[in-house]
Amino acid sequence: MVKVSVFGKGNMGSAIGQNFADAGNQTEYITKDSTVETLGDIVVLAVPYPAVHDILEKYRSALAGKIIIDITNPVDFNTFDDLVVPADSSAAAEIAAKLPDSKVVKAFNTTFAATLATKKVADQHQTTVLIASDDASAKKQVTDALNGCGLKIIDAGSLKRARELEAMGFLQISLASAEKISWTGGFGIFN
Repeated sequence: MVKVSVFGKGNMGSAIGQNFADAGNQTEYITKDSTVETLGDIVVLAVPYPAVHDILEKYRSALAGKIIIDITNPVDFNTFDDLVVPADSSAAAEIAAKLPDSKVVKAFNTTFAATLATKKVADQHQTTVLIASDDASAKKQVTDALNGCGLKIIDAGSLKRARELEAMGFLQISLASAEKISWTGGFGIFN
């Protein structure tokens, strides 16, 4: 059992936190009005990408040595037409650069809250969470902490893969916002 601190208690934060709780972990939620002195071993950034900067500034010392799960998709929400990070980078890479003493993991950004809550994509197939990080032990700790929650976890490789994961997340959000897929649908992996 580990303590998991989830920044954000919206649909995604609540669904992710519940999955960690379902696997037997202690989960706490942190909102912008919270005052927290000690963060869990795993910290989830379940907020829109523009809100990440303030969290990193406010909690920089508390985040040192922690596993940081970045779920963000750095979508330009004004146009829904582009990502707001450089083409050769990712939100996760930008966060890792700002937190050199933390272990950054990209995860949950290619899933919707509804699929995390039901653990099914389109009410048919097991929800798969793709994770990427340069730290193999961090990926293992996240996978172990989710063991038994009902989600399928696949190691997608190094943090460099966050760029492709964010492009997938962006495409999925674009399709759902255009009502071409539902918010209970999404990408599934079958093997």
